[in-house]
Amino acid sequence: MENSCLISVIIVNFNSADKLSLCVQSLVDCQQSLEIIIVDNASHDESLKNVQHTFRAQQNILVTENQENMGFAVACNQGGRVASGDYLLYLNPDCKINSHAISALRECLVQNPEAGMTGGQLLNSDGTEQVGGRRLIPTPWRTFVRVFKLRWLSPLFPQLFSDFNLHLESLPDHPVEVEAISGACMLVPRKAYEDVGGLDEGYFLHCEDLDWCMSFREKGWKILFVPDAKISHFQGSCSRSRRIFVEWNKHKGMVRFYSKFFRHKYPVVLMWIITCGVWLRFSLLACYFSVRQFFRWFKVAGT
Repeated sequence: MENSCLISVIIVNFNSADKLSLCVQSLVDCQQSLEIIIVDNASHDESLKNVQHTFRAQQNILVTENQENMGFAVACNQGGRVASGDYLLYLNPDCKINSHAISALRECLVQNPEAGMTGGQLLNSDGTEQVGGRRLIPTPWRTFVRVFKLRWLSPLFPQLFSDFNLHLESLPDHPVEVEAISGACMLVPRKAYEDVGGLDEGYFLHCEDLDWCMSFREKGWKILFVPDAKISHFQGSCSRSRRIFVEWNKHKGMVRFYSKFFRHKYPVVLMWIITCGVWLRFSLLACYFSVRQFFRWFKVAGT
C-alpha cells in the first residue's frame, strides 16, 4: 500500500475489556498508514485506559469519550466526521485483523471503482468462517425461511428457500459481490461515504450495518466480499452480560429495518404479522434469559 494513502480506522468501544488492546495492537502491527479513531461509549471497565497507557507513544491514535452510551451508529458517525483518511475502515473492538487484510480490502476497491464497500472473511476462534460476514439481505420472506428451517427445500427451489447467510457455501477464491457484509469490518472509500452519508442513527445496536448496505446498493454502489482478508472476531463478552438489553435493541432494529425498506413491498397485514412475530420472539427470549438468570442467582444464593 502506498504510504501516501491514509486509512482512518473507526472503532466504537463499550466495555471491550482486553479485546480493544488486541485490536489496536493488530492495527499497529500492520505497519501501514493508519489513523486510529476510538469512540468510547461511556465504558466503565479499563479497556480505554489500558489502550491509552499501552499505546501512549502512538501519535496516530485519537480518542473521543462520550459521557453516555450513544449507540453504535451515532458513535460511528462521530468517528466518520473527524476522520481525515482517503478510506474509512469500521472495525469492531473485538476484532483482530490479519496484517494482509487491510491491503487486500483496499486493493479490491482500487480494482473495482464501482464498489463502495468491502468486507473480509470473519473467523471464529477455531478458525471457521463466522456467520454474517457475507450474506443476502434478510428480507421478511428470507427470515421466514430461516426461522421455520425451510432451507432443506433450497436444492429444489434455490431462489425461494436459500438461507440469507452464505457462510455455509463454498468459499470463493476471489472477491465476489454480495448483498451485505458485517459491520464488524467495513472498508469504505471516502467518495462513497460522502455520496451515501453516515449510518442511520435511529438504530441503537444491530441492523444498522444492513441498513447501510441497503443504502449503498440503492445509490448504485457494489458491496464486495474479499475472502483473502481475514479478521478474527471474538464476539460477545459485553453482550452476554446484557442479553435482554441487546435482544431488545436487536429486535427493535429489525422492526425499523423491515418498516423502512419493505413496508411498501409487502401487504400491510403481512407486515403486521411480521412485526408481531418479531416482538413475540423477543418476549420469549426475554422470559428465557430472565428465568435462567433467576436460577443462577438462586444457585449462588444457596451455596
